[in-house]
Amino acid sequence: MAETLFLLVEIEIGKLDDVLRRMRAVDGVAEVQAVTGPFDLIVKVQAPHINEALDTVVHRIRTIPGIKSTETLVTVAGP
Repeated sequence: MAETLFLLVEIEIGKLDDVLRRMRAVDGVAEVQAVTGPFDLIVKVQAPHINEALDTVVHRIRTIPGIKSTETLVTVAGP
């Protein structure tokens, strides 16, 4: 069973298209949606273990140029 977390991402102005393209290429990113509100993207990250999912966030996603801030939400129950 895969572990899932959701990442709320704030993007620098004018960088959305580039960040979307890079984000979709990251292994472990299951889904990316652009949204309105205080954040620009909601990203679904899945991995066999929560530590791998968090590693994806810290070392692959947060290093993408154009990301201003992130907030990580770890799921505790699912379908």
